[in-house]
Amino acid sequence: MIENQDIRPAQVIGPLGEPLTLRDLPSPTTKRWVVRRKAEVVAAVNGGLLTIDEVLERYSLSLEEFASWQRAVDRSGMQGLRVTRIQHYRDLYERQLKY
Repeated sequence: MIENQDIRPAQVIGPLGEPLTLRDLPSPTTKRWVVRRKAEVVAAVNGGLLTIDEVLERYSLSLEEFASWQRAVDRSGMQGLRVTRIQHYRDLYERQLKY
């Protein structure tokens, strides 16, 4: 039965336009999350390479933390993931919602 099979792509398009495979993803022991690594994980989920549950378990992330990465990418692209710019992009997004 095909619906019981786990069909996933072998690769997806990464945040910089390059092919991204499971091997290219950050190590499960990653402690320092730079913008590129966060964006790669978000791209992997968006492309179907990993499920959200797999990401949360693999990287010991909370659902809220990962969801904030997805929102940042959706709203502002990779630049939205920069810790030093988070508040700026949040304010900008909230102002856009008002108008």
